[in-house]
Amino acid sequence: MDIKAKIIDEEGFNRTVTRLAHEILERNKGSQNVVLIGMRTRGEFLAQRIKEKIKEIDRSEPSYGTLDATLYRDDFRTRLKQPEISVTDITFDVNDKDIILIDDVLYTGRTVRAALDALMDLGRPNTIQLCVMVDRGHRELPIRADFVGKNIPTSINEEIRVRMKEIDDEDAVYLVNAPSKN
Repeated sequence: MDIKAKIIDEEGFNRTVTRLAHEILERNKGSQNVVLIGMRTRGEFLAQRIKEKIKEIDRSEPSYGTLDATLYRDDFRTRLKQPEISVTDITFDVNDKDIILIDDVLYTGRTVRAALDALMDLGRPNTIQLCVMVDRGHRELPIRADFVGKNIPTSINEEIRVRMKEIDDEDAVYLVNAPSKN
């Protein structure tokens, strides 16, 4: 990983998760109708943390599930050579719920579009709101996040790497040089 800058450290990461939980509760007037769905892989861990914060703040625990939208991607057959397919784990009814779809980084919007298609196959939610740790810009589709931890404008030669203790042994957000495509 060719690091250009550490944008968020562990303390900042925790503050951001807390703020996102508060914003979700404020916009939805509590957690009574809220369900959290984390996108594989780091989005699921971010969703678990937000769930715990909401439980602390609101004294109720929203339903939680995970979503793998790989098979719904428009580049599934062209770009992804050997896609890793995980399991979607949503064991509750999504009809008439306020779904908070959670991911680590919002970039082109294509993963979110795929996730929306997957969610609509599960039912008819009241709303679907998008929560991301980082919005890096460069959208290819008209998609925007409702809750953003941090906006980090990037060049096309840069990437954002969100690292989480659950799989990376640290909580941090890095700006890195994108690997060359040679």
